[in-house]
Amino acid sequence: MQTRHKIGVLGATGVIGQRFIQLLEGHPWFEITWLAASDKSSGKSYGEAVRWKLDTPVPTRIAAMMVSPADPQGAPAVIFAALDSDIARELEPRFAAAGCAVISNSSAFRMQADVPLVIPEVNAPHLALLETQSWRKQSGGYIVTNPNCSAIGLVLALKPLADRFGLESVFVSTMQAVSGAGYPGVPSLDILGNVVPYINGEEEKLEAETLKLLGKLSGTRIEPLNARVTAHCNRVAVEDGHTENVSIKLASRATREEILAAWSEFAPLASYALPSAPLQPVEFSAAIDRPQPRLDRMRGKGMTATVGRLRPCSLLDWKFTVLSHNTIRGGAGAAVLNGEFLAAQGKLVPSAVGPGSPGGAHDPVAVSA
Repeated sequence: MQTRHKIGVLGATGVIGQRFIQLLEGHPWFEITWLAASDKSSGKSYGEAVRWKLDTPVPTRIAAMMVSPADPQGAPAVIFAALDSDIARELEPRFAAAGCAVISNSSAFRMQADVPLVIPEVNAPHLALLETQSWRKQSGGYIVTNPNCSAIGLVLALKPLADRFGLESVFVSTMQAVSGAGYPGVPSLDILGNVVPYINGEEEKLEAETLKLLGKLSGTRIEPLNARVTAHCNRVAVEDGHTENVSIKLASRATREEILAAWSEFAPLASYALPSAPLQPVEFSAAIDRPQPRLDRMRGKGMTATVGRLRPCSLLDWKFTVLSHNTIRGGAGAAVLNGEFLAAQGKLVPSAVGPGSPGGAHDPVAVSA
């Protein structure tokens, strides 16, 4: 027998909310039992409320589900949240205070000192921070976040190198897909045939989150990586897939063969058998003109970061290109993987149940393996 956790999707009608549904419907560990969105969607069937934008149909069972108000009363204990940061800043603490495990894709709490910002392959020990949260102590609830969509691909490529050789400096220039702006996103007349060399707050997020993700847990705080990161972020006319050109300075010398070995041998989740974890989280493409969004974004079912064009850098040490799918690995897929890792650690069951906890929400569903 295997336990399937009842889960809800908060912000279910948006682009990332749709990705959550696409990835979670039929998931072996989770069962969607609750959907919530804005007031204008509440009380409608999901099929009526959503403007579905993905390349697979809305699941029939999900289309018939009613959209609930965005309130923890009656919500399940595990919430995958896909909210704009301003709304998340208000709503996510309410769900955590009510005893919910909030697995968030929002930027609202990523840099808060007691909130884990997690890529399981990179910094799983940071999850210990959730035990310091006031919500956890009072109701059993907590907030765990995944990084910015451009930070994930970059950090997956950097982690094996930082571990083996040390990392002193990173220069990154991104070419980010329009789906990263949500829906309706960037107006077509602003992006077609164009590059927009500005994404509000993106460079700051990429720089700060990279250092937190690659930092070390020291007691009850994260010591950021002692390195320098500078970023240029650009919006380009690509539907899905963020491409990043990266130059790095290492703390110790490394040959091309040693760098390729670090990437190919990087498999920290191999023993966990998590449904969404790719066998190879970082995959090197030897073709001289790869990676490309159209050709490589779905490697590892959209969960693999593809690196290519590794070559010496005349200013730093090495330079390369990395590509990741921004709404799967960089969005909903990252949060689902966090949820799977938390489930494997027994962290989806509340440590305490306070008076505000959602009634009956903590009971998992037993199913045949």
